Amino acid sequence: MYPIRRRNKVSRKVVLGASAVVLAGGAFAVGTGLSSAGENCVGLDQALRQNLQFIAGQRAAPDAQSSARIANRQAVVDLINQRRQVAGCDADVAAEVPVAAPTVAPTTKAPAKPATPPAAGAGEVVCKGSTVTLSGEAGAPFASSGTFPLGTVLKVTNLDNNKSITVKVETTSGSCVLLNNAAFEQVREPGKFLIRRAVITRVG
Repeated sequence: MYPIRRRNKVSRKVVLGASAVVLAGGAFAVGTGLSSAGENCVGLDQALRQNLQFIAGQRAAPDAQSSARIANRQAVVDLINQRRQVAGCDADVAAEVPVAAPTVAPTTKAPAKPATPPAAGAGEVVCKGSTVTLSGEAGAPFASSGTFPLGTVLKVTNLDNNKSITVKVETTSGSCVLLNNAAFEQVREPGKFLIRRAVITRVG
């Protein structure tokens, strides 16, 4: 009797050991992805989608490191696609990710140059709205201007007293028209050093 019971115990240990090896082998196959039943298409599709979106974003707004990032993510995408093929995943994930167009720096347009106003002809009212004051220069009546070239003949009329004078531009200034002391004295109102209501006409 004793030898028979011992043989039964040995047989049970062998059977249990073999069963453990089979279970361990199945767990290893699932954990390493060698078995298609161990892959989850939903998870793989989501991972693929996220990586494709990352690549699209890098292409849309590239920087100095974008090429390296895209290459790394593309390697991940290739690996995921291999696992999806083994698992039998057939969703077209790539079609769900919009292709982002690369950003193009806006073209800087040069500001348009203001059109050069045509030169005023003889008898034309110019520098409308301008006031006239004196330049402080002595000598015979003349004018100075930053608008008209030397030699231009201008007529300045003071509408407050209807006095006018015709003078030639002989010096330059930063104003449309300034009158020297002698010219300003002929059209000024007593005690005033500014003609607010002036009409300036180009005579020649």
